Amino acid sequence: MKKSNMFSGLRDFLILWSSQAVSSLGTAMTSFALIIWVYSQKGTASSITLLSICSLVPSILFSFVAGTLADRWDKKRIMLLADLLAAVGTVTVLVLYRTSNLQIWHLYSINFLLSFMNAFQSPAAYVATTLLVPKEQYVRVSGLYALSGSVVTILAPALGSVLLAFGGLELVLLVDLVAFAVAFTTLLMFIKIPKIANKVVDAKESFLKSCAAGIHFLREHSALLRIILFFAFVNFIAKMGSYGMLSALILGRANGDQVSLGVVQAAVGIGMLAGSVLITIAKPAKNRTKVIFFTCGISFFFGDVLCGFGRVLPVWVISAFFGNLPLPFLNANLTAIMRTKVPVEMQGRVFSARDTIQYSTIPVGLLLGGVLADYVFEPFMATISPVQRVLTFAFGAGKGSGIAIMFFIVGIVGCASSFMCLKNPAYRELN
Repeated sequence: MKKSNMFSGLRDFLILWSSQAVSSLGTAMTSFALIIWVYSQKGTASSITLLSICSLVPSILFSFVAGTLADRWDKKRIMLLADLLAAVGTVTVLVLYRTSNLQIWHLYSINFLLSFMNAFQSPAAYVATTLLVPKEQYVRVSGLYALSGSVVTILAPALGSVLLAFGGLELVLLVDLVAFAVAFTTLLMFIKIPKIANKVVDAKESFLKSCAAGIHFLREHSALLRIILFFAFVNFIAKMGSYGMLSALILGRANGDQVSLGVVQAAVGIGMLAGSVLITIAKPAKNRTKVIFFTCGISFFFGDVLCGFGRVLPVWVISAFFGNLPLPFLNANLTAIMRTKVPVEMQGRVFSARDTIQYSTIPVGLLLGGVLADYVFEPFMATISPVQRVLTFAFGAGKGSGIAIMFFIVGIVGCASSFMCLKNPAYRELN
């Protein structure tokens, strides 16, 4: 009898995963280059956060419809169409840039349209992964996704900076299109996603009722709903800290130095890479919820509290590394709980319902973070007062010091709320 290894049964998934990682790298390099371009045009935190908001809102608004269609339609076709339209968006940006017509509002509009397609692509990809992967490999697969994501986070700023230096934004966009072609061809030619035999009741169910099925499922499973609501809160506060305002903080405190931003973002990726390797080779945790809440609290402490006090690049790098090291453990265990507790024929709808609830707070957090940074905390730290003098000792002065105070507040709230959940018996049934 042939002995199985840790990647047993993952052949098709590994082909899909590696090709999608190449495409993600191209997309991340473009995102990095566009952040630099937008900041050079406006120089404000809100201009960057608005770019992110436009990338999120449509996915949230259309998630229920998209999840229902993902359960009913061919997953592979949905993924191919979404990827194709994303490439059209990149081509549009390239044409506008080459003709010297690119403006910030173009990027907001294109990101809005691409986010609409992502609403359909995400649940389809969730279900496709479940169909391609044995149940006992769910945590390892989540670790592999975290691994590729961390590698992309490391390489994107470095490669993006090199491409910007040698060929400008145009070269970055061209490389992104080549990466897309690799992923699209691989999915089209080499991946066969198994079909789901939907239940008869689903076929007779009205479309509107089917859209609401995900929410009904979560209402009937209160522990799942409770943990999703917790991370909706976490996403809200995190986007006002290191997971939404990091670029604005570093660019502000480093006088717009994109090299410093690239180094810090690379440290984010290295931390996630280390955590991804550990979760991929480790045995599944016996108590998943304790791992989730503990790693969440640790991430807030290092990623926000420490970063808020930092004034030099080495501190930001340490904060970025240790703040992101625990995240693969959090995400892998959370995703494994969802895949295990939700029937595969309902995963598109339930995952979409989860995404709508969990991510609906992100645009609010980003918008509020940008407003608080530009109109409250930054102006306050730029105005001499007794309180400002005291805060200057801890957080420094000048551009970015107000955002640093926001990081500290977010970190304290995040740590406290995460550790309070560790002993909550309501989550025990999820283990």
